[in-house]
Formats: sequence, structure tokens, C-alpha cells
Amino acid sequence: MDQGCRDLLDEYRELDTLCATLDEAQWRQPGPFHGWSAWDEIAHLCYFDEAALQAARDPEAFVASARALNALMERGGQISAVARDHFGPLPGAALRQRWQTGYEELVQALAALDPRARLPWYGPTMSARSFVTARLMETWAHGQDVWDLLRRRRPPSLRLRHIAHLGVTTFAWCFVNRGLPLPGPAPRVELRGPDGELWSWGEPGQAGLVSGVAEDFCLVVTQRRHVADTGLQIQGDAAARWMVLAQCFAGPPADGPAPGVRLVRFDP
Repeated sequence: MDQGCRDLLDEYRELDTLCATLDEAQWRQPGPFHGWSAWDEIAHLCYFDEAALQAARDPEAFVASARALNALMERGGQISAVARDHFGPLPGAALRQRWQTGYEELVQALAALDPRARLPWYGPTMSARSFVTARLMETWAHGQDVWDLLRRRRPPSLRLRHIAHLGVTTFAWCFVNRGLPLPGPAPRVELRGPDGELWSWGEPGQAGLVSGVAEDFCLVVTQRRHVADTGLQIQGDAAARWMVLAQCFAGPPADGPAPGVRLVRFDP
């Protein structure tokens, strides 16, 4: 739990450091993720970090607010509009400061919890340990959108292992969430970490295989890239079907980008 919280805080601070370089025009520039700007990305993170802090400190109040948000979504509300309405008057620098204060407080609150404690969220409850991983994944994914908007390549870190593990363990959920039958047993996954170490899940010889660099796998399961725009190698029908609809985040089924849609040409 301590290592997870340290990694979560490092993930926040890395993105925060990037955002500190933005001027107001860059804060508002539309990006490749559904046209969201850097302001939208940080407002989204800030909104749900504050919700996460409420879930950790006042679960009953969180459940009531989550029920209201879910009802809004069922009426056709847009998740991007929620944060815009909530933080609308704030310029980028002020939004960043509020987010910074909030994520520091959130990490402290999570670090004080028993790793097995159950926290409510917008789907099933999660252990505190899994909650930390989910916030890290969310921060990394929306952080990727900001790096993409700026056409800058982000150096991969060993924190990717948390996201890769979440991606692997949500194999069955990706199909159940869509009301689809499982296409077979989960394939083996072999990923090369940023330091060259091989990360693996499943047994050798298991039916199906997903292999490649960890960053590519994380980009696919967070729906930041289509699998065809990565160097992942896919073997077996179950693996192929999984990688097309992979979704390691909570909520209703979401479709990732079509091939080439979010393939970013980074500046030198």
C-alpha cells in the first residue's frame, strides 16, 4: 500500500510538472481525446480526485453524490460537462493549484487506510489497494492526453506495471460489462517493462498470447490507442477480441479509438 501511494503521488507530480509549463492558450487548446483540452483533462481528474477523497472520508455522502451523477448520466449528461460546470470560472493555473492541493490530500487519506478496506465508487466497491491503482491508471491515462496534445513523448516509468496488472485482471470484465460471453480463457500476457524486465501473467503455453512493450499495452487497455497503432503481437481469437474492446476503467462500455485516430506524430 505504501509503495502504491508513493507511485500514485509520483504520477500526479509528473503530470503536475508538465502542466506547470502551460500558458493559458495551451490550457484551452483542444486535444486528440474527444477534443478535450488540458484544462478539461485536469478538471476531470480534479473532480474525481475530490470525489475519491469523499469516498475515503465520508462514504455515505459519496454514495449520495454518486447516485446523483449516475442519474445525470442516465438522462444523457456528458461527463466532460460535469467538470466544466463545476470548475468553469477557474483559469488553468488556478485549476492546477486546486488539483494539486486535492491530490496531495487524497494520497495522504488513502495511505492511512487498511489496504483491505472497502471504498464505494461508481461501480462495485473496491479495496483501498485497488482504489490506489485505479486513481493511478486514471491519472496516467488523462496525463497521456496532455502529452499527446503537446505532441511530446512521455518517458515511460515502472509505474506502468500497476496499469498493466489492472488491464490483465479486467479481461473477463471487459466482456461481462458488454453482456458478451467470454471468448475463452484469459490469454497469457508478456510485456517488456521500461527497464527491460519481462512482466508476465498466465502460464506458458496458455491459449492465446499478447506480447510487446508495457507502454503499448497500457495505451490499449486505457483506450488511448487502437491496438493496430501499437507494436503489440496478438495470438489467438480471445486475445484479438479482447484487445479491440479492452477497457480497464469502471463505467458503462466505452469504445476506444479507431485505427489511426489517436496516432500522434510527436515533435522531435
